[in-house]
Amino acid sequence: MKQFEIRVDDQGKQYLATELTGYILTRLPLLNKSTGFTREERHELRLEGLVPPHSSTLEQQVERTYVNYSMFSTALDKHVYLRVLQDRNEVLFYALLEQHLEEMLPIIYTPTVAEAVQKFSLIYRFPRGLVISTENIDRVDEVLADAPVPDVRLAVATDSEGILGIGDQGFGGMAICIGKLSLYTAAAGISPATTLPIELDVGTNRADLLDDPLYLGVRHQRLTGQAYADFIERFVTAFKKRFPTAVLQWEDFSKQKAVDVMNRYRDALPSFNDDIQGTGAVVLAGLLAAARKTRRPMVDETYVVHGAGAGGIGVARQIVVGLMRQGLSRAEAVARVLMIDSAGLVVADRPGLDDYKRELAQDPSRTAGWQVAGNVPSLLETVVNAKATGLIGLSGQAGAFDEAVVRAVAENSPAPIVFPLSNPTSNSEAVPEDVYRWTDGRAIVATGSPFPAVTFENRTYAVGQGNNAFIFPGVGLGTLVSGASKVTDNMLTAAAEALADYTDPSRLMSGAVYPSINAINRASRHVAAAVVKQAGEDGVASKVIDDPLTAVTDAMWEPRYLPIRRA
Repeated sequence: MKQFEIRVDDQGKQYLATELTGYILTRLPLLNKSTGFTREERHELRLEGLVPPHSSTLEQQVERTYVNYSMFSTALDKHVYLRVLQDRNEVLFYALLEQHLEEMLPIIYTPTVAEAVQKFSLIYRFPRGLVISTENIDRVDEVLADAPVPDVRLAVATDSEGILGIGDQGFGGMAICIGKLSLYTAAAGISPATTLPIELDVGTNRADLLDDPLYLGVRHQRLTGQAYADFIERFVTAFKKRFPTAVLQWEDFSKQKAVDVMNRYRDALPSFNDDIQGTGAVVLAGLLAAARKTRRPMVDETYVVHGAGAGGIGVARQIVVGLMRQGLSRAEAVARVLMIDSAGLVVADRPGLDDYKRELAQDPSRTAGWQVAGNVPSLLETVVNAKATGLIGLSGQAGAFDEAVVRAVAENSPAPIVFPLSNPTSNSEAVPEDVYRWTDGRAIVATGSPFPAVTFENRTYAVGQGNNAFIFPGVGLGTLVSGASKVTDNMLTAAAEALADYTDPSRLMSGAVYPSINAINRASRHVAAAVVKQAGEDGVASKVIDDPLTAVTDAMWEPRYLPIRRA
């Protein structure tokens, strides 16, 4: 049999059945209860003498574990402690996270995960997930067959080339996948017994990693061109064969590769790219919520998206979709979403323009008559000449939204929208306190990393966090519950609209356009239900579901100990 099976007893109550006993049982994080094993379980499973005499409740274990967690002073040490806990006792890890999610989310994910990625080879403790590399791609079927999770329903895969604001990190990207899947469980109740992190190790171009004797990844330059495409194709083919109904999320691929891989496989299996589609959906949700607050429809705004990587492209695409749903033609919508890259405004006639930017490039006639100092309009010149009312930052450039830029956008709107969304915190385009000061408290602000509330002229403003964790867990859960064969654009837009609708009016009044992190589980249910409904309307669902919210709620796993019996 498997390591364990979920069964139902004569009274209709669930329990875990396993053939494993003794010390080996305590080494499996999905089965290990540590001091939480009952006296009956200790006797039946041959655990007597292996654990302390006292049998603790889960609540007592959470209390003890939080005391230990609080002893660590640095964010990275806390991150490592939580990862070790997860590798030892999965139920306890999620029970702790459930009680302290707002405090611990920045520790298990952004911004601390950036440092964990950079030091992953150094802090590596325990095998979690799978590494598909250039050394085993020829045996990828065998590798997937040996997955620690036999019933994979959701996987997050990365090639680690475009991580956060820190770029190519080689093998370290595995930390991103682990963190992402922790949020799928904590936010949307997807059972950790069905999730799998996957590192696609195709090499790294970082000389410091290749020269580091402690680096744990393959030691060669990254695959490119056809060799890279063949690697991804072999992986996807084997993954679909082994786990035919599983959802696959692509994570932290770089620019053109992110777009190419997403487009190549979006119809081949239920998959999506969170950096492109998830980021786009969460930003659209924030803009829709801002429109509720200001009572200014999105079609009356003009947005400048600073940053044209995977995230920037995804945001610009999703805003265009949102504007079209409100009545604009595609050309009209694109004209209201101006993208800035490292060279300035993205215009269609620019020589050597990247293919993935073309669909969102401005018509050259748009800039006719603009007053600019050089050949290409800068960020500030674009804001001034286009009369932009919204700034969205995904550039990874700290301080890019300086006083001149923010004051310029404030000249164009009574309620300027300023979203400095780059992660980690050190890369944020602006600090909320400055934005409120430069706009006399009129701005609507959201950030990518968590920031404390800001007090300006005797008023306190809550700063909403435009965290993808408000979107991707619900998208994944809704896709699984509906049995969708693909993740459609409409499903992402439905997720964005559901999140915007869920944001509490009191949060909007306080200045935040996103729910609090403590509400993320409830928000994810709302998002997932909208995704289930949309999958049915799009004709991609394999299940007929009359009550999406009930179906979603029933499918959610909770971190509670089940009785364990010997099979």
